[in-house]
Amino acid sequence: MNKLWTKNFTIITVGTVISKLGSSISGFAMALLVLDYTGSTFLYALYMILYMLPQIILPMLAGPLIDKFSRRKTIYTLDFCSSVVYGLFALIVLSGSMNYVFLLVGCLLIGSIDSVYMVAYDSFYPMLISEGNYSKAYSISSTLESLTAIMVPVSAFLYNSIGIGPLFLIDMASFFIAAVMETQIHVEEKYVKKETETYGFKQYRQNFSEGLGYLKSEAGLLAITLYFMVSSFAGAADGIIGLPYFREVYKNGEYVYIMVMGFVLIGRVIGGAIHYKVKLPEKSRFSIALTIYSVLCVLSGIYLFTPIPVMMLCCFLNGILGVTSYNIRISATQSYVPDEGKGRFNGTFQMLNTFGTLGGQFLAGLLADQFDKRFVLMGFMVINFIAVWGIMYRRRNAVKVVYNRAV
Repeated sequence: MNKLWTKNFTIITVGTVISKLGSSISGFAMALLVLDYTGSTFLYALYMILYMLPQIILPMLAGPLIDKFSRRKTIYTLDFCSSVVYGLFALIVLSGSMNYVFLLVGCLLIGSIDSVYMVAYDSFYPMLISEGNYSKAYSISSTLESLTAIMVPVSAFLYNSIGIGPLFLIDMASFFIAAVMETQIHVEEKYVKKETETYGFKQYRQNFSEGLGYLKSEAGLLAITLYFMVSSFAGAADGIIGLPYFREVYKNGEYVYIMVMGFVLIGRVIGGAIHYKVKLPEKSRFSIALTIYSVLCVLSGIYLFTPIPVMMLCCFLNGILGVTSYNIRISATQSYVPDEGKGRFNGTFQMLNTFGTLGGQFLAGLLADQFDKRFVLMGFMVINFIAVWGIMYRRRNAVKVVYNRAV
């Protein structure tokens, strides 16, 4: 068995945790700020949509470039940029110049940086994993990412006590530290364009077309991408409806929301720990995934109708099953797609998921201001359930080629 915890893998893991700790603090606080400032679920949804808007096109446009230029340099450069942006945010807020327009422009800017960063990071990370350790590595990634959510209650407390300005300063520092660490990663990037080569629009257009052609030629990857676009559409409704619902129904609703969602975190951590130790049987990975997708639709569709203890149980199961679903999909696709094509595949995947997310956020925000939020969420999950069987099951033979492999 090859060693997983190499120098490069350790650096990327620790650096990612540091940056996510900072962004999770300010991210939840900004959501509370928008709700307090506007008092509208729709305007809250609009804020979320503007963050996602750049991800409609930028990931797909960035994909061909990420497949030709250094991903290492891309991720640490963008982290340095994020550090500067959050520093400017802190100055604006602490000077008393903040307003709703600032929030919209700010989330659009951060969304632009994040949309490119996610494609570069998702394409670079698997290059730092030794052969045979994909499942274990992604279990670590999902577990540590879940643990950063522990900062959400800290975020709510700090937001209510000291305001959001100092939280932006924390973000500034965390992204700077992560960027410095990422400069110390050293890995051969064979796909990188040589300095003697020219790379113009003609070459870019060719690489762009090759990326689309590759996805169309891979029936399994295409089915997975289409399903997760629908899943993102449905999941976006939960993200839009959850926090406003708890704030409307319960006193100090944001804390009740944190408490209930904390069981998702616990489930993810336990699930990640299980996948670090246990590998799923190769021939059963697709069947396990299909079952999980179906169960997640049911759990997400009914949990708001239940008492808080049952909500916690639903969220706990959602966490364990969700991290299992993520591990199966990400380890399979990232080990299946060759290094020289990861940027284009991840860019296309991210773009289509963003289409789904934006559509779900807009429609959920619109409907949630008019109808019972619980029934709105249930309707979205019915659509997701139909997609599980209409896309993934119908194209099961092609998807099994990707999922039922040694990772």
